Amino acid sequence: MAAAEQEQQQQQFYLLLGNLLSPDNTVRKQAEETYETIPGQSKITFLLQAIRNAAAAEEARQMAAVLLRRLLSSAFEEVYPALSPDVQTAIKSELLLIIQMETQSSMRKKICDIVAELARNLIDEDGNNQWPEGLKFLFDSVTCNAVGQMATDFAPGFQKKFHEKVIAALLQTMEDQGNQRVQAHAAAALINFTEDCPKSLLIPYLDNLVKHLHSTMVIKLQELIQKGTKLVLEQVVTSIASVADTAEEKFVPYYDLFMPSLKHIVENAVQKELRLLRGKTIECISLIGLAVGKEKFMLDASDVMQLLLKTQTDFSDLEDDDPQISYMISAWARMCKILGKEFQQYLPVVMGPLMKTASIKPEVALLDTQDMENMSDDDGWEFVNLGDQQSFGIKTAGLEEKATACQMLVCYAKELKEGFVEYTEQVVKLMVPLVRGPEYLTQMWHFMCDALIKAIGTEPDSDVLSEIMHSFAKCVEVMGDGCLNNEHFEELGGILKGKLEEHFKNQELRQVKRQDEDYDEQVEESLQDEDDSDVYILTKVSDILHSIFSSYQEKVLLWFEQLLPLIVNLICPHRPWPDRQWGLCIFDDIVEHCSPSSFKYAEYFLRPMLQSICDNSPEVRQAAAYGVGVMAQFGAESYRPFCTEALPLLVRVIQSPDAKTKENVNATENCISAVGKIMKFKPDCVNVEEVLPHWLSWLPLHEDKEEAVHTFNYLCDLIESNNTIVLGHNNANLPRIFSIIADGEIHEAIKHEDPCTKRLANVVRQVQTSGGLWTECISQLSADQQAAIQELLNSA
Repeated sequence: MAAAEQEQQQQQFYLLLGNLLSPDNTVRKQAEETYETIPGQSKITFLLQAIRNAAAAEEARQMAAVLLRRLLSSAFEEVYPALSPDVQTAIKSELLLIIQMETQSSMRKKICDIVAELARNLIDEDGNNQWPEGLKFLFDSVTCNAVGQMATDFAPGFQKKFHEKVIAALLQTMEDQGNQRVQAHAAAALINFTEDCPKSLLIPYLDNLVKHLHSTMVIKLQELIQKGTKLVLEQVVTSIASVADTAEEKFVPYYDLFMPSLKHIVENAVQKELRLLRGKTIECISLIGLAVGKEKFMLDASDVMQLLLKTQTDFSDLEDDDPQISYMISAWARMCKILGKEFQQYLPVVMGPLMKTASIKPEVALLDTQDMENMSDDDGWEFVNLGDQQSFGIKTAGLEEKATACQMLVCYAKELKEGFVEYTEQVVKLMVPLVRGPEYLTQMWHFMCDALIKAIGTEPDSDVLSEIMHSFAKCVEVMGDGCLNNEHFEELGGILKGKLEEHFKNQELRQVKRQDEDYDEQVEESLQDEDDSDVYILTKVSDILHSIFSSYQEKVLLWFEQLLPLIVNLICPHRPWPDRQWGLCIFDDIVEHCSPSSFKYAEYFLRPMLQSICDNSPEVRQAAAYGVGVMAQFGAESYRPFCTEALPLLVRVIQSPDAKTKENVNATENCISAVGKIMKFKPDCVNVEEVLPHWLSWLPLHEDKEEAVHTFNYLCDLIESNNTIVLGHNNANLPRIFSIIADGEIHEAIKHEDPCTKRLANVVRQVQTSGGLWTECISQLSADQQAAIQELLNSA
C-alpha cells in the first residue's frame, strides 16, 4: 500500500476513534458499526499506530489501547493465529518498544495490560510460554494483576514452571514501601499463586515467604495505627492465610510469629472502616488453626473463641452487608473442625446468626428494560434478557452467605453428630422448604423457557444469539427430562431446522460472492468472518441437541427425524470440515444417549464416520474416533462388525509420524481411547492379547482429560485382574506402569475427585508393600515422576 494511502487510512481511523467517544448516540453507533467491519489484522495495525503516536489526542490513544486489549481478550483465537508469524513477531516487538518509550503513567499501565493479555493468551494449558520476552518484561516490571491472573488461569502448570521467578519478583515488589497500591497488588497476586500451588513446590520458599510477609505485616500494622492505611494489610493477612492453608503442618514453626499480631488486630480493629480487615483476619486465624492442628492451636483456642464470641454477641447489630458475616460463619465451621466435640458448648451462641443467614430469601422480579436500567448495579441485582424488552432479575446479595451458612450447618452436623441433636428439628424445618428448591427452579424455568425459545428464533445479533442458545442448552441439561412440553419441541424443531437451512444457504451465497469481479483479499477476510460466525451458531445447535439427547434419550428420536436430512447433509464428504465435525458430533450423541435405537440411523452415518477416522482435518478425526468409542461402549451388538473395521484405521492414525503434534494430539488421544473401549466393551471383535502391548505403549493421555479417565479405568481393570500381558512376566512391566501413572498425575490427567484416583493409588500402595519391587519401580522414575507418585498417594 502506498505511504500516502496508508497515511490517509490512519487519519480516517483517528476520526473513527473520536466518533467512538462521541456523546451523540447516532454518531457513536455508526462508528461502532464501521469499526466492526475493519478486518482483524488492519485493526491491530491501526490501533498500534494510534497508541504509538504521541502527537495524537490523549483520548484517542487511550481508546485505542482499550480497544486493542479488548480485541486480544475477546477475539484472540479468531484474529491472532490467522496472522503470519512475521506479523505476530512484529506486533510483540512493537508492544515492548512502545512501552519503553511511553512516559505518561496511565497510558503505560494500559499498554502493560495489553502486554499482559497477549502474554496470557500465549501460555498454553501446560504452562508452555510462547512469548518469553513478554513474560520476562512482566516479571521485570512485575505487572502483578497479570501474574496473578495467569497463576489462576494456568494453575498448577504456571506454578510448576515459574515458581522461582514469580515468588522472588512478587516478594521484591511487596517491599516497595513507597507505593501502597503496587504492594497490595503484589500481595493479591501472591494469594492467587499460593492458592493453587502444589505444597511440595511451596515448602522450599516457606522461610523466605514467612520472613517477607511478617516484616510487611509489622510495618503495615504500624502504618494502620499511625496513618489509618489498611489496603496492603488486608491483602497481606489473606496472603498469610493462603500460605498457611497450602503449607499445612509445615506452618507450625511460624505459628508463634503471627498469632499474637493477628489476635491484636481482631481485638482492636473495631471501627466500621476496618470491618473487612477484621473479617479477613478472623479467616486467617481459623485457617492457620486448621493448618497447624488442634495440639498447636489449643494454647490460643480459648482466647480466639472469646474474641469470636464477642463479635457473635454483637451479631444482631451488624448490618446485612457487613463483610465480617461471611468470614465469621466460615471461621466457626473451621473452629468446629479443629475442636471437634469440644465445640458443642458454643452452639447456643453460633446457631442463631447461622440460621438467620441460612433463611435469607432472594427477591425476584420481571422488569421491562427501562426499569432494569434504572436499577443501579449497587443494588446487587443480576438480570437475564428475555427478549421483547423484558428482563428477569434476581437479587444476588446475600445468596452466597446463604449457601455458605447451609454448608456450615452440614459441617456442624457431621462433626458433632449426637451433639447436634438439639438443633435438628429447627434445621429440618428450615431445610425442607429449601429441598423444595426444584419446584422453585421449575417455576423459574417455566417463566423463562418460552421467552428463550422465542429469542433463539428472533435474535438478529449472532453474538447474543449464541449466548442465548448456550444458556438454553445448559438449562435443559440442568432441568432434564420433562422440562420441555410438546409445544416447546414443535417450536424448537422449526427454529433449529431454520438455522440449519440458513447455514447451508449462507455458504452458497459466500461461494457466489467468491466468483464476483470485486472479490479480493479483503472480501475473503470478511467472508471468513461471516463463516466463523455461522459455524459458531452451528456449534450451539449441536449443544442444544446434545442437551436434549442426554436428557430425553431415545424418546426424542422421532422429533429429531425432521432435522435428520440436514444433519446427514452436514457430513457429506464435500462439505467444509467444521460441518463434518459438528455433524459427526451430533451422531456421536445419538449413539451415546439413544442406543440401541440409534442403529436405525446407521445407514446415514456409519460409513461417513469410519471414512472420517483418517480425515485430513484433526477435528473431524477426533469426532469420528469419539464416535467409534461410544459405539463400542454404548452401541448394541449390531455395531460389533463396525468396531472390528474401525480398529486398523484407528491404529493407522495413532502410529502416523505427526500423531502427537499440537494440532493432532487430541484426535490421536481419542483414537487411543477408542481402541481401549473396543477392547473393554467389545473384546470379542479384536485380538486383545495382540493389541494390548501396543495400547499400553501409547499411554498416558495428556490433553483430553475425559478420555484419559476412561483409559486409566481400563488400565486399573487390567491390573486388578492380574492381566499377565499388562503386568509382564514377573511383573516386569510395573516400572512402565508407574511411569504412566506418574505422567498422568503430572499432566493432571488424573482428577483427584474421580474414583479412578483411589484405584491408581491402591495399585501403587500394593507395590509399596513389596520392598524390592517398589525400589525397582521408583528408581526408574525421574525426580518429577517420583514427586507425582507421592502427590497421588497424598491425595487419595
